[in-house]
Amino acid sequence: MESGNTLGRRPVLRGGLAAALTAAAAGPVAAATESERERYLLGRGIGDVTGQPAENGMMGYARLEQRTTGIHQRQRARAFVVAERTAPERRVAVVTVDVGMIFGAVRRAVLERLTREYGTRYGEHNVLLTATHTHAGPGGFSCHALYNVTTLGFQPGTFDALVAGITESIERADADLAPGELHIARGELTGASVNRSRAAFERNPAADREHFPEATDPATVLLRFERDGRAVGAINWFATHATSLSPDNTLISGDNKGYAAYRWEREAEGVDYRADDPGFVAAFAQSNAADMSPNLELRPGTGPTDDEFTNTRIIGDRQYDAAARLLREATTAVDGGIDHRMSYVDMSDTTVGPEFTGDGERHRTCAAALGASFAAGAEDGPGPSFFEEGAGNNPFLGTISRALYRASPRLRNRQAPKEILLPVGSMGWVPRILPIQLVRIGTLYLVGIPQEVSIVGGLRLRRTVAAELGVESTDVVIAGYANDYAGYLTTPEEYDQQAYEGGHTMFGRWSLPAYQQEFARIAADMAAGRESEPGPSPAGNPEGGRVRLQPGVVFDSPPVGREFGEVLEQPEGHYRRDGTARVVFVSAHPNNDLHRDGSYLLVQRRSADGWVTVADDGDWSTRFHWARRGVAASTATVTWTIPPEAVAGEYRIVHHGAAKAVTGAITAFTGTSRTFRVG
Repeated sequence: MESGNTLGRRPVLRGGLAAALTAAAAGPVAAATESERERYLLGRGIGDVTGQPAENGMMGYARLEQRTTGIHQRQRARAFVVAERTAPERRVAVVTVDVGMIFGAVRRAVLERLTREYGTRYGEHNVLLTATHTHAGPGGFSCHALYNVTTLGFQPGTFDALVAGITESIERADADLAPGELHIARGELTGASVNRSRAAFERNPAADREHFPEATDPATVLLRFERDGRAVGAINWFATHATSLSPDNTLISGDNKGYAAYRWEREAEGVDYRADDPGFVAAFAQSNAADMSPNLELRPGTGPTDDEFTNTRIIGDRQYDAAARLLREATTAVDGGIDHRMSYVDMSDTTVGPEFTGDGERHRTCAAALGASFAAGAEDGPGPSFFEEGAGNNPFLGTISRALYRASPRLRNRQAPKEILLPVGSMGWVPRILPIQLVRIGTLYLVGIPQEVSIVGGLRLRRTVAAELGVESTDVVIAGYANDYAGYLTTPEEYDQQAYEGGHTMFGRWSLPAYQQEFARIAADMAAGRESEPGPSPAGNPEGGRVRLQPGVVFDSPPVGREFGEVLEQPEGHYRRDGTARVVFVSAHPNNDLHRDGSYLLVQRRSADGWVTVADDGDWSTRFHWARRGVAASTATVTWTIPPEAVAGEYRIVHHGAAKAVTGAITAFTGTSRTFRVG
């Protein structure tokens, strides 16, 4: 993958002291016999899921004009496989993916590939796929129309990259299995989230609000993976949206959670993402983050500073710092078996018993509908000005909804006071049959739910599951954005506020009680050691199919008199540390070759034995910008902000691309800048 006389794999620019501190912090725990300590087989794997970096609509903000123009950091899937050492058939795979959502189509494609490779070893019952919910990634990987509207339909290149990278992360984790032990630690993190829906939160009973004195969920939970008493990986769960980058950003990024993982893996532990050995793997997973925002001033891209990229790094650093502290404190051994339960629920038509509704009555969910408050957007990411959050604030739609509710008392009972904007359920634009999953890893229980849950909603779910299992609620973690996606999930009280989150709670006021009921069912099954009813088939989900409205790359052609890879703007001859080197190349459409597990750019330093790569397009210090020039010509601009720790010496920047001819043939090319000095 590297150009010139490249030497092996790249050394890191940062991390010498940090790596030493982390190694010391991850030192041996209390002495125990091998059989006592190594209760499990543990495996870790990382896969590159970066989709199309050019002209691909982005997923999350639903802005038609937000289309990819390059890469700031690559998106990755991080998989952990845990199996009982004495009964390895009892295993689970937990995967955290730098992506906006996990859609059912992606999950099915991953499971099909795993079945071809492993038979029944992995399936929907024991594979938990979760998303970090970054809004800085390409979309178009759903088979439901609502989620592909602003991406101009299905995007096969992004879909295939996502499926391949997730599958490879699990395959690598499976191949990495070796005896080890697990430890867990719990703590609190403040200053990395703020409640963006405070009025809705205040509608909850005092007993619920008292659990969150600052109206945020500060809980941060870390599962430490160990071999020979040393940490080799970690999963951290903390609730904050991965939306530090605003809708103005068009570069691919894992946002604050992706940066936190990069900080730990690459900068602290020296991981080389293009190497075969996964090294240290750190996943920063989501929890009940529906009303938790990293934009501390409740405006897009705001936080400790006015620069959204700086805020991304700071919020990521805070999650990393808290997790690294928990790694040192993770002395509580995880013991017990591996178990899992999986079922499907028709969320458009579920009867909810009075023990869960809170009013002593039986209620039902109903077909999905989006409210006007959904179109208004959240407080830290507002939508069009002609929509407003809050029940009664959209007169035209309110009049229509009141007429509908008068005509159908049943609809009023299930959806009021929502001012209905779109009946997306009856239109077949969203899934209605959704997966619920409960995973046990010893003394830790993961609630895999395919929606964005508010902090009070998460608290109620955890308490419901814990009561059925006979454990403490702190032993239960909400794993949100799991296995599929169907919008938000608020408490009934929060729903009545009809803020953005309530307007996006599609199946009506009784959605959360319905989930409580269904998770209580599968938790009771787990406690009793019996299998759970599978529920309705997900094949009943209507899908709009893989309709593609945007054509692919037709062909590439350099400007007259130029060649692919030619340098249009050379770097300066000398840079100080913290300066930014910039090179512009004649390029081609980057969607021709996504360079998964590779890079569109390399920053290389001359050594006595040749050129050594020190950074690529997965590093925080680099940015890859692509721009179309005319019909078929394009440029690639590579920037490298030189780290303070950069070694003095001679450097160059290399660009890898691939051009498509009118015949359809794709040919790779490379461009190399002139050398420049740092120091």
